[in-house]
Amino acid sequence: MQLRATVHGKVQGVWFRAWTRDTATNLGLTGWVRNLPSGDVETLADGTREQLEEFILRLWDGPPLARVTDIRSEWSEADNDFTAFTVRR
Repeated sequence: MQLRATVHGKVQGVWFRAWTRDTATNLGLTGWVRNLPSGDVETLADGTREQLEEFILRLWDGPPLARVTDIRSEWSEADNDFTAFTVRR
């Protein structure tokens, strides 16, 4: 499965991307995370449905300084061949 999520709130400048990478890696996910010009953070993750559902739950918490107000998500079949979870700039 694949999950594309856009995380809204105070999510830039609070180590959200590094935290997301570490969280995804710990869950066994592959994909990426990046900042958007809007101030939001976007992530694309591949894994099992259960792994991705846990990932969304953890995204709501984020790192200590983050304040997540909304998460918009889209589900699809995985169509990438990622080997790790990376931070994109």
